[in-house]
Amino acid sequence: MKIQVDPKYRSFYYQDVETYPELNLDPKTTALLLVDLQNEFAHDEMGEALELKKEGTWDRWKYFRDRLKTTTIPNARRLLDYFREHQLRVTFGRIACLLTDGEDRETVQKSDGWNGIFIHADSTEAAMVEELTPQDNELVFNKTTDSVTTGTNICRILRNMGIKTVVVGGIVTDQCVAGTVRGLADDSFQVICVEDACAAATQELHDAELKIMNLIYCQVLSTDQTIALLDEAREKHTK
Repeated sequence: MKIQVDPKYRSFYYQDVETYPELNLDPKTTALLLVDLQNEFAHDEMGEALELKKEGTWDRWKYFRDRLKTTTIPNARRLLDYFREHQLRVTFGRIACLLTDGEDRETVQKSDGWNGIFIHADSTEAAMVEELTPQDNELVFNKTTDSVTTGTNICRILRNMGIKTVVVGGIVTDQCVAGTVRGLADDSFQVICVEDACAAATQELHDAELKIMNLIYCQVLSTDQTIALLDEAREKHTK
């Protein structure tokens, strides 16, 4: 399947590329990875949302919150349903520390400001949002930094399962999603970053990060394009 590159995700380095190179895609060696779509960040009545309301900065995050509800979470659920229906591998990455005092966190999450995060693994805030609750036989990787590939054994586990391609969605595009995409690509996985299953604080940040990563670390596709690509690959491999 020839897929056109969206011009808004075409950087200076690839300004003349019109279509993506064809992926050697086999659904049986493809896994879904949803990043940080947790109650702490995506629930309107828990964690970060309560802090924003207390600070009086809730309205500043309207774009992000609206996108989560109308676009990111529904499309992440579409991908999740597809992978489950076709018995493909599903994984999750989440920010969660194991010690009650948080001393097992990486330095960045012990810092002040936006990236200072303390979420215990057993807390309600650490759980994925209800729509994306992991099921039995789906792997959840705890991390205490941006990338799911840093400080976890996800790459080894994916390789043990024969995975070669990873479909990534989650939040936020320009931080944990970007770190994860780069980590996977650097570890020789093919990566599809599903743009409408991701979100950043602003559309500008979202688009800028995808433009930087596209055609270098991943192929930036929509949910519709990703599912169509997987459908085509399924037909090819069942003949």
